[in-house]
Amino acid sequence: MTDALCIKLLAMLDDSAALVALFDQYDMLRYANTAFRQSFFLTQEECLSWAELMRRNYLQKQGSRIETDNIETWLRSACSRRGKLPYRAFEADLCDGRWMWMTETMSADGWMLCQASDITELRADKRELRQARDVALRAAQTDPMTGISNRTHLMQLLQLLLQQRREHSAPVCLAILDLDHFKRINDLEGHPAGDQVICGFVQTVRAQLRQRDGFGRLGGEEFMLLLPQTSLLEAEQCCERILAAARRDRPLAAKPELGYTCSIGLTELRPDDDIASCYARADEALYHAKGSGRDCLSSSR
Repeated sequence: MTDALCIKLLAMLDDSAALVALFDQYDMLRYANTAFRQSFFLTQEECLSWAELMRRNYLQKQGSRIETDNIETWLRSACSRRGKLPYRAFEADLCDGRWMWMTETMSADGWMLCQASDITELRADKRELRQARDVALRAAQTDPMTGISNRTHLMQLLQLLLQQRREHSAPVCLAILDLDHFKRINDLEGHPAGDQVICGFVQTVRAQLRQRDGFGRLGGEEFMLLLPQTSLLEAEQCCERILAAARRDRPLAAKPELGYTCSIGLTELRPDDDIASCYARADEALYHAKGSGRDCLSSSR
């Protein structure tokens, strides 16, 4: 495309009534047309992350209509679905009363094109039914305590990545993470404190991840991490950052001296893998990490 065509395209996008925005692989806003900036109350210079934008909208009661008593839990739940599929479409409300049809298109390197069109006048009679369906679907995919993906959603994402791995050559890695000696925390500090440690760990891990990475709770103190377009070496580096961040975390305000560690089992998906085979390799690697003294990473090819 010539420079002249690029300039023309950007000018037409900026004049469009449709909302258009481009987010990079870290979910930072890199471009937004005038309609998007006006709808979400962004100045021409602002380039926030999507999470920062939604948090500000919620606190100022403008932009996206977000119905929740806990914005951080809502954000964790939304991020567990955002950017995990090549294409996603859904309905969304704005605080000004508009009803939008939103689409998210992912590039191979993790950038996201967001587009939205006003469909307020279309089929309003069935709107509440569709909204109730969407709420039920989100609940079925979300761990209620942490707001991240639950086992069901993780397995759906893993199945999709296995299919993509068979069709394309891009590497994908799977890790299982487990908090070390977690029963001891529950026994000594109580289950509410244990819940705080789990939620603190979730925030610690998410801070190390990209938008396209999948992360969820398998159950108890065990979690799964899905790293698309990631080599084993890159995944090992990511896991080492998670281990280091977990060592630094102090999730209990009443006991700032209390820390924790985790162990990680990692594997790279193979073209002939199914869910059972790749999960078994990661689980075996986790068992090896636990047997090697915990607070470490073990990889299995």
